[in-house]
Amino acid sequence: MSSPTPPAEPNESVVVSAASDSFGPWLGSLGGSLVVSCYQAGKIALLGWNGKTVSVHLRDFPRPMGLAIDGQRLAIGALEEIIVFRNAPQLADDVFADQPTRYDALYLPQTSYRTGEVAVHGLAFAGDELWFVNTRFSCLSTLSPDFNFVPRWKPPFISDLAPEDYCHLNGMAVVDGQPRFVTSLGTTNVPGAWRKDKVTGGVIMSVPDGRIVASGLCMPHSPRWYDRRLWVLNSGHGQLAYVDPQSGALQVVATLPGYLRGLCFQGPYAIVGMCQIRERHIFGGLPISSKFPQLLCGVAVVDLRNGNTIGMFLFTSGCQEVFDVDFLPGVQQPAILNHDHPGMRLAYTAPEGHWYRQEKEATPDANAPEADKPQPGDAERGH
Repeated sequence: MSSPTPPAEPNESVVVSAASDSFGPWLGSLGGSLVVSCYQAGKIALLGWNGKTVSVHLRDFPRPMGLAIDGQRLAIGALEEIIVFRNAPQLADDVFADQPTRYDALYLPQTSYRTGEVAVHGLAFAGDELWFVNTRFSCLSTLSPDFNFVPRWKPPFISDLAPEDYCHLNGMAVVDGQPRFVTSLGTTNVPGAWRKDKVTGGVIMSVPDGRIVASGLCMPHSPRWYDRRLWVLNSGHGQLAYVDPQSGALQVVATLPGYLRGLCFQGPYAIVGMCQIRERHIFGGLPISSKFPQLLCGVAVVDLRNGNTIGMFLFTSGCQEVFDVDFLPGVQQPAILNHDHPGMRLAYTAPEGHWYRQEKEATPDANAPEADKPQPGDAERGH
């Protein structure tokens, strides 16, 4: 692993990372980049390859969790909202004028939906809608201009809607433009009762009928439909696996040194998020803790043809938990702005073009009448 020089004294607020020698060239060969949500650290990490090193672009967001990508759109589920971003690469050089030509993509927040603290564990563009896993209310939901959310489906064993996290519904797989499978950590209908059987209580269910496709799983996450297979992370065992939706048989492809959360695919590769176990009340006593002397936090690349890990990107300090990971095709050096970035009030997009205002101080003429004095103004750039 090659990594930046760590600080002289450990500082858990500083995110330090390392990448295996193979990770960057592998990422570059795909012609894309990765977006990683790190909810415990409050960061979104964009990982790119500049031909020499792995670039890491970090931005603060309150408890970022689920991710979804659709063309030039990127959706992020945060503490109390879902934010939909749009790529405006024409503005990247202007916003980051001190680093011209560094970024080939710039994700600007365009729409924000206030959901309240519903714990957006999963997001997916399904058809024309953005669906999300509403863990607090134990249901799948969509967005609305009139409400915090619109419940669209709940497991048959959930009796009513309430902000009580009855079963810890936490993942969703879309098939042919519709939510088709979900994961939950239990089949309970009492607040928090899923914690009592966390080692074997996890299930995969089909939507809309609610049939239990697979059971006996240890805190499963991130179901995905890829290459005509139903994939899942059997997180408490550190396993990447696929499931037969008819028999429920689980086929393990790889076991990784981390509590797994976040999964996407590119070609014959799976990109898997790994977590250290930071909190013991919920995560203590899981099988993965006894399999490896040390658990890792970061992203692992698994070759689906043989189960081998061909590269890793690790957070070595300042971040202990990855929540989700997704692939940005055609983008090699991405950047993103949050609501607090000063560039947000200066960047504009429209069908006719993109603009960025360059603020500058005005120099008033001391002898001019007050109304005729130049006011602090902007030099505008158009694209």
